[in-house]
Amino acid sequence: MKKSYRNYFIALALFGSNGIVSSGIALSSCDIVLLRSILGSILLYAIFRFSGGKLSEFKPSKDVAFVALSGAAMAADWLFLFEAYAQIGVSMAVIINYCGPIIVVALSPLVFQEKITLKRLLSLIAAMSGALLVSEQIMSGTLNVTGLICAVFSAFSYAGMIIFNKKSESITGMSNAMLQLLGALVTVIIFVGLKQGFVMQIETADLPAIMWLGFVNTGVSCWLYFSSIGKLPVQTVAVCGYLEPLAAVLLAVVLLHEMMTPLQVFGAMLIMGGAVYGECSNFESTKLIA
Repeated sequence: MKKSYRNYFIALALFGSNGIVSSGIALSSCDIVLLRSILGSILLYAIFRFSGGKLSEFKPSKDVAFVALSGAAMAADWLFLFEAYAQIGVSMAVIINYCGPIIVVALSPLVFQEKITLKRLLSLIAAMSGALLVSEQIMSGTLNVTGLICAVFSAFSYAGMIIFNKKSESITGMSNAMLQLLGALVTVIIFVGLKQGFVMQIETADLPAIMWLGFVNTGVSCWLYFSSIGKLPVQTVAVCGYLEPLAAVLLAVVLLHEMMTPLQVFGAMLIMGGAVYGECSNFESTKLIA
């Protein structure tokens, strides 16, 4: 369990840097998502084969279908989210995207028969409140409608990704990550092909960022993420997932030298406090409210 938590937190930190890395790439959001999907799939497939895995082991089944659907939802999440990055900025897009876990928790009693404890509810409220405070753009009242719609759709896609993946019980670890990313790659290829075709001009200066985004932030992080969430309670995934927008803000402070206001610092504390408080419910009995 400790290993699953560690891998999950590392994956969240890598995912949190996506917006920062992609902001330096002079390509459309669709092209960036296509490239990261291709490179991430190549790396995961290489690791998968090196570890003795074979694609022939994926026999048609309900679990395979769920993982493939989760991959398609992940692709939709990326496509909407990276367009939101371009339209309304990284922090705003990430914050709205992380309404996805709220949707998951709201549906978990119906979909997973998991009870929502009082501590889980309070921790989610604290984490969501902190996420809102972390982004000053939410307070400004200046919203790009297209970007806002993309961010909202990314949140629903994110929720679908978690739900479909958790519904698959027999496919875990590297096999899960491999099939998940293949499903995402197929979805992105179809979408980009229908929308704009596959012609793009890549600047030499963009190659390091593209390689990092594809191999590390996609291949490695997806492997860590999907090999861990299957072993964690769905509400744990939802609550601790708020560490990703926190990581995005902290990385912006360290790497881009952005300043955090007292309000943002308080929001970051709420996110961390909410995650820690929510995890305490794993070890204590609490009153069930649903």
